[in-house]
Amino acid sequence: RPAFFTVTCDRMDTAQRQNTTVKEGFLVKRGHVIQNWKARWFVLLPDELLYYKYDGGKKDSSLRGKVALAGCKVTCPCLEYQNRPLVIKLKTQKSAEYFLEACSREERDAWAASITSTIQNLRPDSAQKPLSEHAHLELNNVSLNQVVDSMHDVHSGVKLVNHMEQGSSFKKCFSGAALVDWLVSMGFVLTRVEAVTLSSALMEENFVKPMGIKSVDASRVGNMTEQFLDDSTALYAFAESYKRKGSVKAEPSLSAVDLSGKVVKRGYLLKQGHKRKNWKVRLFVLRAEPGFLHYFDPSREDSNPVGGFSLRGCLVSALEDNGIPSGVKGNVQGNLFKIITQNDTHYFIQATSKEEKMEWILAIKQLT
Repeated sequence: RPAFFTVTCDRMDTAQRQNTTVKEGFLVKRGHVIQNWKARWFVLLPDELLYYKYDGGKKDSSLRGKVALAGCKVTCPCLEYQNRPLVIKLKTQKSAEYFLEACSREERDAWAASITSTIQNLRPDSAQKPLSEHAHLELNNVSLNQVVDSMHDVHSGVKLVNHMEQGSSFKKCFSGAALVDWLVSMGFVLTRVEAVTLSSALMEENFVKPMGIKSVDASRVGNMTEQFLDDSTALYAFAESYKRKGSVKAEPSLSAVDLSGKVVKRGYLLKQGHKRKNWKVRLFVLRAEPGFLHYFDPSREDSNPVGGFSLRGCLVSALEDNGIPSGVKGNVQGNLFKIITQNDTHYFIQATSKEEKMEWILAIKQLT
């Protein structure tokens, strides 16, 4: 565990906290009074969820807030924020609501599962009941027409967006993961597995069509549970609005090319600014074909990156944890790596663990 992520707690000493930690990491939290979004370091304990502020290259030792988990309810996926599809909603016994955004669908689901399990462990008398065949029977009684009507609803339906895939532009479509999230959140199904089955049925009845190579290839598989992909890069559209703007022959904008590659890795990392040299939490997205690394400000509603660069000709290397390397400012402690671009721009980035640092370095090197 890196030194700068070791904190003290009012109720327990550091060693005790580390021994009881269930999960920890960055999440982006919506404020209660001023409803802006800020990155916070969260620590899940067996009975509560703590969060700390990260500031100036180190995490504050003071606790910023805590959530008692007994009697809480977790909603995942939470679709109350259209521009933030990776949000978990946590409602306390006193009806206080916390909205927490993860860096990826996998991390969102992992946090939701860990928090839900922790809440259930606080109710020893109410053992978790396994899903029975009743849930499957309920799926058979779902009206596909009702589902499609709800999907088209202007206010609460599936959000349609434009996507680029391998030089082709697709309009008014949605990803497989977005539809699965929506089906679960609207209560048409209980699990993601059921949502995939229901989505496959929508394709079978020609309510939904696959778009792009990935989803089209999957739709040709005979097994119904494998025809529809619970994947953020697999694209689908309503059958009657299926539109494809053929191969983009005119030279597309640079940003469209940059953002059209396959997502290889996502995660929250700390980046040193070029001018003020301060450290900020950023959502990094690594893409291949073409190889680009973009970073986003998780506090903004804007989905456009605040920066990024091509990985062609880049050099990436780990920095020693002994002392502060040249070019690095602030009170930072360990897990640093540096990327030098082809035009000699230096990026200093800090991971939350040695393992995470090496994972990013290896992933980036494969694309340089």
